[in-house]
Amino acid sequence: MAASAPPPWRAFIGLGSNLGNRRALLRQAVERLQGRGDVVGVSPLYETEPVGGPDGQGPYLNLVVELSTFDTPRALLERCRALETAAGRVRTTRWGPRTLDADVLWVEGWQLEEEDLTVPHPRLWERRFVVQPLADLAPDLVTSDQLRAAGGMVSPVGSL
Repeated sequence: MAASAPPPWRAFIGLGSNLGNRRALLRQAVERLQGRGDVVGVSPLYETEPVGGPDGQGPYLNLVVELSTFDTPRALLERCRALETAAGRVRTTRWGPRTLDADVLWVEGWQLEEEDLTVPHPRLWERRFVVQPLADLAPDLVTSDQLRAAGGMVSPVGSL
């Protein structure tokens, strides 16, 4: 479905890393996003347990970035893929360790379900590593019930 609100749209991108210099990789991704001039907020940083995927993964660092953007969800997905490529991400195992994971979480007024892109993100409300930093940036979008229901442990570790 096309957006019901005119652009610029409020949008949120989730970023996570559990390989390499996690903090530096996230900082570089945020800087690349900021280069377009549409970043309006960056959440605090959280260390989180891996969800799904193979055993033995190290913990993730996660954050959420808020944008005010003219980009469609598809264009945001392309930006996310470019961030992952720049960080040297190699896709081998689903939910496996990665240098950078970048996901389109939510775009104001948009609902779509395509083979490679669903907005809002299909597991958005299930995962505390996304819901907590989203709540920090957008308390108007996250209810206390949604925050309580989200699974996983998160530990605040400051900011970038």
